[in-house]
Amino acid sequence: MIILGSGSDLEIAKKTMDVLEEFQIYYSLKIASAHRTHELLKDLVIEGTKKGVKVFIGIAGLAAHLPGVIASYTYRPVIGVPVDVKLSGLDALLASLQTPYPASVATIGINQGDNAGILAVEILSIDNEKIKADLSKLRKNYIYKIHSSEKEILANIDGSYFKDFYNHKLNGSNNHNDLTKKEDKMLSKGFMTLNSLDNHNDLTNDSPDVVVVLDSCSNIKVGENLIEILNKLEISHDFKIISSISDPIGFENYINIMKDAKLFVGVGGLSAHLTGSIVALSEKPVVGVPCSNQLNGLDALLSMVNMPPGVPVAAVGMDSGENGALLIVKILGIHDKRIETILKGEIVNEKVFK
Repeated sequence: MIILGSGSDLEIAKKTMDVLEEFQIYYSLKIASAHRTHELLKDLVIEGTKKGVKVFIGIAGLAAHLPGVIASYTYRPVIGVPVDVKLSGLDALLASLQTPYPASVATIGINQGDNAGILAVEILSIDNEKIKADLSKLRKNYIYKIHSSEKEILANIDGSYFKDFYNHKLNGSNNHNDLTKKEDKMLSKGFMTLNSLDNHNDLTNDSPDVVVVLDSCSNIKVGENLIEILNKLEISHDFKIISSISDPIGFENYINIMKDAKLFVGVGGLSAHLTGSIVALSEKPVVGVPCSNQLNGLDALLSMVNMPPGVPVAAVGMDSGENGALLIVKILGIHDKRIETILKGEIVNEKVFK
């Protein structure tokens, strides 16, 4: 269900609808304001959830409380699309991202209705092989477009010293058998569900539901808060501290080994290459948790959320491992009756998520 805060947001919604049409996914479109028609919005979300809506998409500008209000009335995942009306859309972006726990919103870039549609497709593809195959074709089409663009540009370069060349892909060995001291600490505290970390290659036949990746030990507390909720709900997960910048080959090997996981979570700060690197290597949903290492975390937040078309990251609020976990749970709840039952019965009372 796509919900607009105003009819003026329709152009952004059209981008979303075009994606859903391409993937042959049923959707509805409604207009309801979080502030001016609150009861209407409440009824839409509650009734939509009862009737089987799997993903909600809230599109709004200005004080964009719409996605957060939607999240407060449903146990289904909510995607927030901030719209540029004033302040270059930064007001709407922060209003969508910084929703208080437990009201998680998967926020994508400003005006990026297309990425909202693709993120919804990724979420629905978790247990749907047809959607998964179609999504893979879409990603391949982006590669083709980039290659075609390059070919056209290079054909028109007539510099005397220009020389075309191609670097083959480097192959590196997997060096993830050794746990860092921080990982050992988390393992001893019960922060990992899987016990086969001595050899990650063995996990391909018994992959975790969730892979949690941190780019630095400095973000360990945010990761602990996220993993604690996964443990409470007995959601299988693997955990790794690794930088996509300082160890790019090892990082790629690890993501490839974990390729059969249902979704990935990146917890990172600074320019937050982490989530972008995961998206580049996987077609699974990627949740991003920005961390406030410097500049109050604004650098990490913006680099996570403002992804290019076709490769969305579902960003949550600053240092909000809890909302990251809640978003994961809501996504998995679409496909898992046990988790859905927990969400239905306890999300309002916060027994599990307190």
